[in-house]
Amino acid sequence: MAIQKVGVVGCGLMGSGIAQVCAAAGFPTVVREVSAELVDKGRKGIEKNLNRLAEKGTITEAVKEEIRGRLKGTTSLEDVRNSDLIIEAIIEQLPAKRELFSALDKICPPSTIFASNTSSLTITEMATATKRPQRFVGLHFFNPVPVMKLVEVVRTIATDEAVYEEIVAFGAKLGKTAVRAKDSTGFIVNRLLVPYLLDAIRALEEGAGSIEDIDNSMRLGCGHPMGPLTLLDFVGLDTTYYISQIMFDEFKEKRFAAPPLLKRMVLAGWNGRKSGRGFYDYADPQKPRALKF
Repeated sequence: MAIQKVGVVGCGLMGSGIAQVCAAAGFPTVVREVSAELVDKGRKGIEKNLNRLAEKGTITEAVKEEIRGRLKGTTSLEDVRNSDLIIEAIIEQLPAKRELFSALDKICPPSTIFASNTSSLTITEMATATKRPQRFVGLHFFNPVPVMKLVEVVRTIATDEAVYEEIVAFGAKLGKTAVRAKDSTGFIVNRLLVPYLLDAIRALEEGAGSIEDIDNSMRLGCGHPMGPLTLLDFVGLDTTYYISQIMFDEFKEKRFAAPPLLKRMVLAGWNGRKSGRGFYDYADPQKPRALKF
C-alpha cells in the first residue's frame, strides 16, 4: 500500500524539519509533541522556514499556504494512529523509543509502517518492542532536514522487502537521495564520520596542530566545507560523545572511543555552538574565536 498519510512523533529540531518536508512533498502530516508549548515552538520553526523560502521566491505564497494546510500539530498519540507511516524523532534514548513504539503498536493498524530517525541506536532492538518487526525501518535524516539532501534508509534482518522498497521510494518523493544501509550501529555516515572527528581531537591532544590549523588543513587541503573541530561544535560535543559511546560499546574498537579531551569538555558543559563554547568561543557568533588547550 502506497504511503499517503504521515505521522511524526517529536516536533523538535529534527521532527519539525521532517514534518515540513513531508508536508511540502504533498503528504498530509500530523506531528505530535508531549505539550502544547512544544507543538507551538515546532510550528513556529516551520513557519519561519516557510516564510524564508517564500521571501527568497523558492516557493509562492500559495504553495506556502498549501504546505501549512497539510500540517497538523497535536499532543495526542491517537491523532497519528491512522497514519500509513509514523516517523519517530524523540530523545535519543533507547528505553524512551521502545516505550513509544510499544504504545503505538497497540493503537495503530497492522498496516502502519514504523520508522526511527535515530542516528546511532539499533533499529532491531526498537522493533522488538512491537509485534511488527517486518514493518520497522530506520529513516535517518540530517540536520537541517529541509536543506540536507541525504536520508539513510536502514533495513534490519526482519524488515519485509516490499516495506523497505516503499520507504526507499518515499525518501525519493521527499526530494532526498535515499541510501540503503544495514542495521549496523552508526549506519554509513556516522560509521565513517565519527572516527574522523575523534581523530581530529586526538590530533589536537597530541599537538599535531592548533585548532585553526587542523580545521584549515581539512577545509582547504581536502575541500571539506568546514573543518572537523568546527563541525564538532556545530553537531554538539555532547551528541558526538554519546554516539561514540554507543559505537564503542557495539564494536569495542579504539577508533570509536572518545578521547579524554572530549569527555572533559562535555563534563565542563562545553558542548559547542549551542552552549556558547566548544573548540571555539561563540561570544560573538559571527566571529568565533579558537580556544587554546
